[in-house]
Amino acid sequence: MLGICVCLCAVFAHVLSQEAEEPVSITCTEGYEYDRVREQCKDIDECALYDDACKGGMQCINHFGGYLCLPKSAVIYINQPQPPRGPSQSIRCPPGHAADEQNFCKDIDECVTGSHSCGPEQVCYNTRGSYMCQCAQGYQRNGDLCVDRDECATTHYCMHRCVNTPGSYYCECKTGYKLVSNNHSCVDVNECDAESPCHHHCYNLIGSFLCQCDQGYELAQDTVSCQDIDECGLSSYMCQYQCVNNPGSYSCECPQGYQLQANRLCQDINECETGTHNCQDDEMCWNYYGGFRCYPRNPCEPPYTQTSENRCICRAQTDCQGLPPSIVYKYMSIQAERTVPAEIFQIQATSIYANTHNTFRIKSGNDGGEFFLRRSTNVSAMLVLTKPLTGPREYVVDLEMITHHLTMNYRSSSLLRLTIIVGPYAF
Repeated sequence: MLGICVCLCAVFAHVLSQEAEEPVSITCTEGYEYDRVREQCKDIDECALYDDACKGGMQCINHFGGYLCLPKSAVIYINQPQPPRGPSQSIRCPPGHAADEQNFCKDIDECVTGSHSCGPEQVCYNTRGSYMCQCAQGYQRNGDLCVDRDECATTHYCMHRCVNTPGSYYCECKTGYKLVSNNHSCVDVNECDAESPCHHHCYNLIGSFLCQCDQGYELAQDTVSCQDIDECGLSSYMCQYQCVNNPGSYSCECPQGYQLQANRLCQDINECETGTHNCQDDEMCWNYYGGFRCYPRNPCEPPYTQTSENRCICRAQTDCQGLPPSIVYKYMSIQAERTVPAEIFQIQATSIYANTHNTFRIKSGNDGGEFFLRRSTNVSAMLVLTKPLTGPREYVVDLEMITHHLTMNYRSSSLLRLTIIVGPYAF
């Protein structure tokens, strides 16, 4: 029994010792695998492991940790120590190589030896075992020739316009822009600061500029110069009388006897009120449109005598035979070219009597038919202008009122001598 126990205990202890051991895991670099026999990492030959490691007719070349896919025409050199050769032994070199003095293969520089076929416009570049012909920058091969590459037709970096040149190109900007230091981008040119092209005021815009003129001026056809606006030529209504054009403005002038009002209208100067007349003490100043007249303070002529400021009476019956017993003097002024018909003056009886009938007529001063006297009521009548009048001119019109006494069969008359002064202008 004791022998069996010792045996079982030994087996049990051996099992416990195996469960206590941990497995050993070794990781190799990519392209290598662990060799348990040699207990080291070894290279994986991918070319032997994968049938299609290289595609497209390329040959697979294994190397440490990976592989290469090279054209089948590629020449592969493996640096291995070569045993010394005797003088009679020669090495066979691949194309583009030649044996040197030590009987080693050395690359031939075709560009130096002149054994290349590059054209005169091409540049020769030596490669290992061969050479290549390239064109200068800005040119491309066309057979054996180098022709200019039109960079503007392909991808370029010009912001606005591309200009192709032999072997190169350059960028241009639109009018109103300029190139920055990278020779490709365009920025706005502030013409107002750089050139001051405008005659008066300059306002910069994106890619351009705008000129404006002061009041009274307008842009000329060149859009930069300013020329005076002839306001007087624009309209005949700028001034009531005369328009005078000035640089950048205009002014209105009035004729003698008028003064400017509201910068364009002409207002009559009342010389009689301002005292700028030359009438004598025995004369009365009468203002009219555009001037004044001096009339005698006593307008009465024999056989009439003055009874009031503007009334004359004939007292002697023998001398007044066939003459109106009284004459009243009145004065008025009208503008030239007045619109017709126009009511300009009213005559009215100063005394009203019962059983009387009044008639009115123009006794004299209407040779041209410029006036018409229209009876308004039994005691009044209105003088109407029937033709436009030009001035300056003076009309003396005698307006007569004839009174018929119905009960006494008596007739009397009175005369109003109206002096009408027509001004020289229509204002």
